[in-house]
Amino acid sequence: MSASNNPRALHSISIEGQSKSRSMDCFDEWQIGQLMMSASNKRVAKHKHADTILEEEPSQMGVHKLLPTVVPRRGRRLGRIFRPALSFRSWLLLLALLCLFSFAPFGLKFVSLVGHGGSMESGISSSQQLHITGNVERFNKEVEQQQLQQSGYGGDAIKAPGRKHRRQHFPCEIGLSEKVDYLIEPKDLRNFTQFSLEYVTMEEKPLGVNSFESKFGGHPTLEEREKSFHALNQTLHCGFVKGNPGFSNTGFDFDEKDRAYMSTCQVVVSSCIFGNSDFLRRPTSKKISEYSKKNVCFVMFVDEQTLSKLALDGHVLDDRGLVGLWKVVIARNLPYKDMRRTGKVPKFLSHRIFPSSRYSIWLDSKMRLNADPMLIIEYFLWRTRSEYAISNHYDRHCVWEEVLQNKRLNKYNQTAIDEQFNFYQSDGLRKFDPSDPNTPLPSYVPEGSFIVRAHTPMSNLFSCLWFNEVDRFTSRDQLSFAYTYLKLRRTNPNQPFYLNMFKDCERRALAKLFRHRVFPSPPPVP
Repeated sequence: MSASNNPRALHSISIEGQSKSRSMDCFDEWQIGQLMMSASNKRVAKHKHADTILEEEPSQMGVHKLLPTVVPRRGRRLGRIFRPALSFRSWLLLLALLCLFSFAPFGLKFVSLVGHGGSMESGISSSQQLHITGNVERFNKEVEQQQLQQSGYGGDAIKAPGRKHRRQHFPCEIGLSEKVDYLIEPKDLRNFTQFSLEYVTMEEKPLGVNSFESKFGGHPTLEEREKSFHALNQTLHCGFVKGNPGFSNTGFDFDEKDRAYMSTCQVVVSSCIFGNSDFLRRPTSKKISEYSKKNVCFVMFVDEQTLSKLALDGHVLDDRGLVGLWKVVIARNLPYKDMRRTGKVPKFLSHRIFPSSRYSIWLDSKMRLNADPMLIIEYFLWRTRSEYAISNHYDRHCVWEEVLQNKRLNKYNQTAIDEQFNFYQSDGLRKFDPSDPNTPLPSYVPEGSFIVRAHTPMSNLFSCLWFNEVDRFTSRDQLSFAYTYLKLRRTNPNQPFYLNMFKDCERRALAKLFRHRVFPSPPPVP
């Protein structure tokens, strides 16, 4: 009987069709379990294809073929949500948004640069400056070298700047004698150039001048200045110039008791603190021999402001005015508003302050003496047959470099520096050339914090001339050292000046270096 004539067959086909439709739409979990159980028991699984029931060998693959290939409805709904969102245009829009957010900080920085009136170059420079805040000194050195190369000041000795660590400076071994007891002053040291120096102590008011102000350094004319470089019997300006009676004193006054004490000193170690700019650092007592403690004057010059601060720091003067080895001497009526310039008075004019002294050692207040002064004098003066000893600068050797450094760090008014430097160049100052065998010094820039000198006529003349340059021009004595020394040699070719410029590492071996308490601000524009 055909299926069309059999109602049961028709009913079976309709039920089977409905079942197929239901399985295609959402497969029943119970049917899946039955099919898997059937496959595991290796029974024959039947399926219908084109209204014909086919047999298939039972296997795991057979079970998978029985499973419908339609994705579950929940997955289809998820796909409908994301399919239009992930179209090509959507991806393009997402990529554009990511680029916009990535470049937004650069756009804001560019706007800020333009808003402040800076160019891109200046903006890069500013960012570099912010980046190297933790290493300013190395950056400053590189900038200085770039400026020297661009301006031609540095010559062949200046190399291109590189990203190197800041060079460290250390003390070196120094062959001091072991004891003071066996030191003997060489007799031939007294055969240095001999002539007599007198000093201008008072200036009268010039005729026809209504306003006249007395100055500590006086008012030497350019003609008088030129004559003072000659090593011969003369009277020259060298500080401590007073005005006519009725005019105010020019400054750097001492109590009579202190003046009497200083007039007896034969060998002196001196330093100064003005404007409360530093701490009091006592010489290392165990390094000083008993002979030096009894025969060497250790004098620290201070002003009244500094004296009050020393008391607060716990440095109380005893009955003799001593703090440790230091004899504290008060200088009143300071001659300059610039404390740096005031400090040059005891630094250069020790032969004026200590009229009976034969040797002196200048020590900057940022240093602590760690060696016996008599051993220092023997090593730098007697052993080398010198009358003046000063160390070279630890980093710079050309005055051109020193000028740029002072201007870049705003050490002094730049116009005043330019005037001084231009004057020196017009009077014969040349660049330092280390390759020139005739260069008279190993460096044209000194480290002036440590000076050892014999009070010979040539040494005293050089000290007066150097001080006069500091009084006339800027207080930056490193700018005027080479000019003063070279002009003195050039003016007196037959009268030698025995200056010993020693290594900076030797200076560091003799005294411990500290930082200043306060750096005095640059003086006002003149």
